[in-house]
Amino acid sequence: MRILVIGGGACGASAAARCRRLNDDAEIIILEATDEISIANCGLPYYTSDVINSRDKMIVSSPMRFKNLLNIDVRLNSRVTEIDRKNKTVTVNGKDILSYDKLILAAGAAPVIPPIPGVNNKKIFTVRTLKDGDGIKEILRTGNAKNAVVIGGGFIGVEMAENFIHAGLHTTLVELSNQILSPLDKEIAAAAQNTMRNNGVELILSDGVKEFEENFIVLNSGKKIPYDIAILAIGVRPDVTLAKSAGLETGNLGGLKVNEYMQTSDADIYAGGDSVEVKDFVTGQYSIIPLAGPANRQGRIIADNINGFKSVYKNSQGTAVVKVFDLTVANVGNNEKQLLKKNIPYKKTFIYNNSHAGYYPDATRTLYKLLFNEQGQILGAQAAGYEGVEKRIDVISTIMRENGTVQDLLDSELCYAPPYGSAKDAVNILGMHADNILKGLVKPAFIEDLQGSMLIDVREKPFFEAETINGAINIPTSQMRTRLNEIPKDRKIVLFCNTGFQSYVASRILLQKGYTDVFSLTGGIELFKELIKDDSESFQFYKLAKL
Repeated sequence: MRILVIGGGACGASAAARCRRLNDDAEIIILEATDEISIANCGLPYYTSDVINSRDKMIVSSPMRFKNLLNIDVRLNSRVTEIDRKNKTVTVNGKDILSYDKLILAAGAAPVIPPIPGVNNKKIFTVRTLKDGDGIKEILRTGNAKNAVVIGGGFIGVEMAENFIHAGLHTTLVELSNQILSPLDKEIAAAAQNTMRNNGVELILSDGVKEFEENFIVLNSGKKIPYDIAILAIGVRPDVTLAKSAGLETGNLGGLKVNEYMQTSDADIYAGGDSVEVKDFVTGQYSIIPLAGPANRQGRIIADNINGFKSVYKNSQGTAVVKVFDLTVANVGNNEKQLLKKNIPYKKTFIYNNSHAGYYPDATRTLYKLLFNEQGQILGAQAAGYEGVEKRIDVISTIMRENGTVQDLLDSELCYAPPYGSAKDAVNILGMHADNILKGLVKPAFIEDLQGSMLIDVREKPFFEAETINGAINIPTSQMRTRLNEIPKDRKIVLFCNTGFQSYVASRILLQKGYTDVFSLTGGIELFKELIKDDSESFQFYKLAKL
């Protein structure tokens, strides 16, 4: 059996290696259009600034290693220009014809390069290949670059901005939407944006590039930004040109259509990685999720099915993490914007929780957001903090994968010792919060609920006098039962404290005293301050109530 693999990235390399382990007699050929195979693409931003200081560390494997260890023939600079499905052949570099029994399409995705005037300037880079990284390093190595501009606020854009700061450049990040990191909602994105500004990155949101001049970038707003190097990080597009020309079916999102076995519309052609459409784990709707983890798993599944082991791809959760200077941001599932767009009913809550027991030294605080529905199904989670952030999101991701509910968050038995966690882990606390909401034991309020409400700061007087939300009165939780006459029953009441626990306790008192329109501000004044600090136009409402 001859297996041809088009593309030597995560999916293609994984599929080829697994095929060899399952069938030592098959002829396996990887056809890679570039002169690179199996590089650590995700490490490229850190390579450019010498955080990763060795080029060799960026090369996960090599053609020689594939040949010596796995007897796989890797052919670089071999671009497949045509697929003849009827005769089961491919044409390489327009002339060489190879036959196949099974074909694997793992061409990945290509960086989006919009037709902006001046975009071909040699100072403008994408970040997709090791060659890209080398070019960026060379400009930085000369020492002449002073100003860097990153276009796009996705994961790569954020990482490149951080690494330009590490390299000593004045760095500007331009993002067309009103926030960076689109998988996040505004509250978690605000923490990331504030961290970037604190570390010297100039953020320009809700603006795009009109033109690249020789030494300046002209924005749609008319603003001009000087640059010595610029990065285009505005996203990737599935590379399906070859597949479409072969008549393979594509989806509405522009990616290749595959079934649960990663087969295309041709039973002898499989596809995976950044070029395919997969089902969203939460909604069952098709999506394109260009992440390394799913691509590697898809490669393994393809190899299993080619070699007679039925394996199924069980949809994508979009679990991801990104380093934003010293802040860690992670997410899984759908965010609030996606749920609204898809008209999916949901509930939400926020908590702040320590990374480990508060009485043990050096505990740090993490902000979590949980999205769930009336049945307790977990729809998504996001977090921003400094320690253990990805661990907790990984736990939630695993519970989601097993179709667990918020009750399973509450019931999770996780590692605990004072240096590592708390007896009630953040995962448990999120489950408890959601459980209380579903049982009607607390009515959550959010920043958007403050206008028109009676605001009561339930912290003790010294904290209230130090800072509070404009218009709030102070009735500490400890005095709530004796000052009920000050609280009207015919108004919407929003209680708040530092992070939400005291206001929850206070709301329980009032709800059991006959009050019905009483809410607890989840995330408390700490989340409120994070949003106030963020200066993007998304938060004009919050500016009405500065501290």
